[in-house]
Amino acid sequence: MIRWSVSALFLVNGMLIGSWAPRIPVLMDRLDITEARAGLIVLALGLGSLCVMPLFGAMVARAGSARAVRLAAWLAAPSMIWISVAPTYWSVAAAVALFGGLAGGMDVAMNANAVAVERARGRAIMSSCHGFWSLGAFAGAGAGGWVIQQFGEVFHGVAVATVFALVLLWAQGRLVQDAPAPDAPRAPLRLPRSPLPWLLGVIALTAMIPEGAILDWAAVYLQREMGASIALAGWGFAACAATMAVMRFLGDGLRRQFGAVTTLRASTGVAMAGLALAGLSATPGPAIAGFALAGIGIANMVPIAFSAAGNVPGLAAGMGLSVVTMMGYSGILLAPGSIGFLAERIGLGVIYTGLAALLLIPLALSHLARTADFDAQRG
Repeated sequence: MIRWSVSALFLVNGMLIGSWAPRIPVLMDRLDITEARAGLIVLALGLGSLCVMPLFGAMVARAGSARAVRLAAWLAAPSMIWISVAPTYWSVAAAVALFGGLAGGMDVAMNANAVAVERARGRAIMSSCHGFWSLGAFAGAGAGGWVIQQFGEVFHGVAVATVFALVLLWAQGRLVQDAPAPDAPRAPLRLPRSPLPWLLGVIALTAMIPEGAILDWAAVYLQREMGASIALAGWGFAACAATMAVMRFLGDGLRRQFGAVTTLRASTGVAMAGLALAGLSATPGPAIAGFALAGIGIANMVPIAFSAAGNVPGLAAGMGLSVVTMMGYSGILLAPGSIGFLAERIGLGVIYTGLAALLLIPLALSHLARTADFDAQRG
């Protein structure tokens, strides 16, 4: 049961993040803003997340991941409602910053809980947990554009909050309890001195920049540069999330069969091909296909980095994972804000093509992922 409860958290967190994707072009129209000003809103999301993530990392280390994830999740549940009713540019930016902080804090805590389940079961589950995240993101992004188009932003926000709350009610009492014993010695809450968690963070960072670029800008790319409708534009990220989900459900088996290093290298190559296809396409169909191919590659890069970080010896519980999670999510949350400024000058197609070259970095560092071979370590 603990396996499915933590998976449910990944599912609704993904749904929440996926529901954000089709809102960006809608907010641009409602607020009458350019890509550059929309980029500041996306930047607010990232800054909010990076400010709050370390707090929840410390809470995981002191009080356990189950308590931390419950707090973050309940606070994050109505996020889409806040964004829907915020009337001005700066109030929307503030609502988005709060959304980013709480969703990011939930992400740290639920990944730590997944590591606790791995240890309890003696078996890797991280890729499939992220598969549930991608499944939720697919549902949120794919249905979100249609719901907003048919019923409006506020209805969409209430619907997302309702589904989120119902799943959380079921899952919260079934999580693995990993709080330290009251008399257990407390490890110091300091940043890791070993370079390994930081280098794993670089892998997560460079893998999540393209994911963030697809999450935040694929809909804008398809709508504004290719003339797609809002409903079709939402399928840019939805296609990526769908293929990510499939590959993440296969990822734990692939990692056991081929090893983390080989899986990471193959995944990186496929992601590079998909980003290049999306960036070079002239019409929505091939671009969406490119995003889908990129999702196949990106799928297991991040879970491997997270699982490796969660099994670095000698660190307080949650601290190594918090470093890698924070670095990774700075890619998915901060970099897309800068993309908004670049997009006005060079276009999103050029940016997606350039992101393919960025993935040479995790390819070069892939040998560091061997600590993600969880089953091999135990053997």
